[in-house]
Order: sequence, then C-alpha cells, then structure tokens
Amino acid sequence: MAIKVFITDDHYMVIEGIRSILQFEKNIEWIGHAMNAASCLAFLQNVQPDVIFMDINLPDKNGIDLCKEVKTKYPDIHILGLSSYNQQSYIQRMMSNGASGYVLKNATFEELMEAIETVMDDRKYMSVEAASTIKKNADSKRPVITRREKEVLTLIAEGMTNTEIADKLFISSTTVDTHRKNLLTKFEAKNTATLIRMAAHFEFI
Repeated sequence: MAIKVFITDDHYMVIEGIRSILQFEKNIEWIGHAMNAASCLAFLQNVQPDVIFMDINLPDKNGIDLCKEVKTKYPDIHILGLSSYNQQSYIQRMMSNGASGYVLKNATFEELMEAIETVMDDRKYMSVEAASTIKKNADSKRPVITRREKEVLTLIAEGMTNTEIADKLFISSTTVDTHRKNLLTKFEAKNTATLIRMAAHFEFI
C-alpha cells in the first residue's frame, strides 16, 4: 500500500519541489498540500495522510504548535519538521511536540525517501546536519575530567571500594573520596549508580 504524503508550507516553490521529487515514486501517494495551519487542519478533518512534511514558519501559526495540535488530534500521523533553520532550539521543540523527524529544505531525494521510510517504521529521523547540531550541543555538556579522575572512575565502575582504589593507585582513601565527590559534582550525579550510567553515556568507561 502506498504511503500517503502531505506537505504544509507557505512557499509554493518548496511544495512543488518536494512534490516533483516524490510524485513518480510507486510507493508514494501525494495527496495534497496546505499553505497555512488553518488549511492543514481543515484538510485533516476529511483525510489523514501517513506522513506530513510540516514547515516551522507558517503565516497563521508556527509549525511547532501546529505539530502538537495535529499529533493530539491524529496521533497516528507521522510528522517531519521541515525548515531552513538548523538550530537546536527549533529541532528540539519540534521533536518535543511529537514530530518523528526533522528535515532541512535542501534535502536530497534520497534523504526525503529515507526520512519517510524511517518514520513509517516508527523510528526517529534526523537529517545529517540536524543530527550534527544536536551532537555538538551534547558534546558541549560533556564533563571535563582529569587523567586521575578517569582512573578512579574506571575503578568505581568495576565495583571497587575507596580502600581498594587507594591501594591500586597508591594514593590515600581520602584522596579517592575527594575524586569521587568531584566526579559526582562534575557529572551532576546524585549517587554512584547515576555517575556510572552517565559516564557510560559520555563514553568515559
């Protein structure tokens, strides 16, 4: 069965560009477009597509708010944020409001098809540029630790006590405890279990 695709964008050239790219795909059924939020909502009262490409900047309502409204009324529709803006705030707000993915308007045919197929498989899709933006921000939150702190962290993850770590590294238990407290602070972790989990997330261990 063909995947029903719809687009909401206030620029006709963008609509035509994406339509021309997808219209000859056998497994894609282009069911129409809207140039503002009101037209989109009116269309959905009668027909629900499988996938909507949704512009973030619309003349009557921003696409971020529209995304939330559509997902509330029609939770089975997969929404792909569509924008020229590769900014983290836009990406995160769109995804937080229920979007299944985020695509830039310079996307290639292959990217558009991958995005559609990915969200139809109930997985999240992020364009290469958008994913890079998110990763850069995540990296900026990566704690900075010393070589000794990393050694202590590794041994904590192995389940060693302060005394055992002290013996292993030829330092005092008090010093080990200081490193442990510093690590908890740097990772903003409340306990050792959380510390280890976060350290693994940032690939320190």
